[in-house]
Amino acid sequence: MSIRVLVVDDQMMVRAGFVAILGAEADIDVVGEAADGDAAVTMAAELVPDLVLMDIRMPGMDGLTSTRLITRHSSHTKVLVLTTFDLDAYVYEALRAGASGFLLKDSEPDALLAAIRAVASGDGVLAPAVTGRLIATFAQGALVPAEAAGALGRLTQREHEILTLVATGLSNAEIGARLMLAVGTVKVHVSAVLGKLGLRDRVQATIFAYESGLIRPVGVSAV
Repeated sequence: MSIRVLVVDDQMMVRAGFVAILGAEADIDVVGEAADGDAAVTMAAELVPDLVLMDIRMPGMDGLTSTRLITRHSSHTKVLVLTTFDLDAYVYEALRAGASGFLLKDSEPDALLAAIRAVASGDGVLAPAVTGRLIATFAQGALVPAEAAGALGRLTQREHEILTLVATGLSNAEIGARLMLAVGTVKVHVSAVLGKLGLRDRVQATIFAYESGLIRPVGVSAV
């Protein structure tokens, strides 16, 4: 079954490039193109794509606002943000808005295709350079809402363990090996963690783990 993708970018040539790359893949079907956030929200509601490839800086409604509206309207449609700007605020706000991934526009086509397939399958994706800057932001003590720590009380001890390992980047198989659990059991625990915390995927789980103080960047001690 093909991954149905809506491409959103205000530059026609950029959209055409994305469409050409995606159109060459047998398992990806570009179902529409939008030049701004308003059109993206309307088309996403009409087409209900599996994934929206979303630019951030556009005239009118920006990509952050449209991401928030799209993910609020549909739990099925996932958003992969692709931009030339790798500022911490954009990364953080895109993820808080409901995006499941964040890549830079200078990423290789193979990386883009891999990210689309990963996000469509329920995983999250962050560009390595972006991940480093995001963690550095938490290391500086910023962007940690007080309510996040309290939400940890909803998890069992095992779920705390699972969330911690997810946040360190381990796959389900690696977590299973670490805790001597079947992969299927790990999947059940991961789903329970996401459900209890109201998170969409592993990327948001990782962000939550840093927000709540469950995970701290290497070299940063608790206050």
